[in-house]
Amino acid sequence: MERVRISNIRARTEEPVEETRFTFCTVMAETNLANRTADRMKRRASMLSLVTNVSLTFIKVLAAVITGSVSLMSESIHSGGDVIASLVAFYSVRAAAVPPDEEHPYGHGKIESLTSFGESILLLMMVGFIFKEAIDRLAHASPIRSLGLGLWIMCLSAAASLSVGAVIRHVALRTGSPALKANGRHVMIDFWTSTGVVTALLVTQFTGWQTADAWFAMALGLWIAGSSIAMARESVEQLIDRRVSDDDIERIRDVLGGISGMISFHRLRTRHSGNVHYIEVHIVVPNDWTVVQGHEMADRVEGALEAALAPAQAVVHIDPYDAEKAHPSRRQDDGILGP
Repeated sequence: MERVRISNIRARTEEPVEETRFTFCTVMAETNLANRTADRMKRRASMLSLVTNVSLTFIKVLAAVITGSVSLMSESIHSGGDVIASLVAFYSVRAAAVPPDEEHPYGHGKIESLTSFGESILLLMMVGFIFKEAIDRLAHASPIRSLGLGLWIMCLSAAASLSVGAVIRHVALRTGSPALKANGRHVMIDFWTSTGVVTALLVTQFTGWQTADAWFAMALGLWIAGSSIAMARESVEQLIDRRVSDDDIERIRDVLGGISGMISFHRLRTRHSGNVHYIEVHIVVPNDWTVVQGHEMADRVEGALEAALAPAQAVVHIDPYDAEKAHPSRRQDDGILGP
């Protein structure tokens, strides 16, 4: 039976290596080009975020001073935090784009994850300030002045935040940048908080309920806290090298399953660093292959994985077929490709 199995494996794997597949050098060149394009997109998006947040923060602070609205003041503080977050994102995407060096062979991508975690902590600190101001307003209620001015400013802020937030989130999805993802979440939170302030000011204007903006400020604070905790959890998972998503794992398995010449694969390990996927896998090839054949197969697999999950870096280890280890009771993975 074992002879029949080995004959089947050899018949399956003795196919010529297709010259039309990606070569290692070609894939690396395409990956480098994709990385440079992503870096340019991230720099432009972070600059747009920074300019927008600085402008809106200045306008909101001025309006908060004129109107005396605690929800508007809370929103001004929130926007001030957005400015800090934009500055951090602006510099972190540049730092993370620095190529690997002798002391950092895996690059500097985790700077973005660390930045995202820092932004979540900053948001939680802002929530504490918002609650303090809201409680003070409830204890010492005072009328809001110049409601019309406050409404116009907050409507302008909401429209600007929605537009800029959509652009940043689009770039974050295309580049996989954790820093821009966190920054885009900041800006979209700014849109919703601005909308909440507009609602509070309208309620005050039409009902005379002077503490409405304080209650709205606390409600928005709870929502910001929930978003911040989710952001912090995601950042920590990247910092402690959690594997890639289930969808990406399936893509990896599909790629490996579509390469002719392999018998099976095992010890698949993955992680993130910034927007780069790191993939390690052992593949099994016929035990009568030469070193050159094994090396060519490793290059093919690495190239296919890096092209499918770009930007990515793959490392493939070659194992010769061993009948004892191939026994079903010894298999540790579901990456068996042969009969």
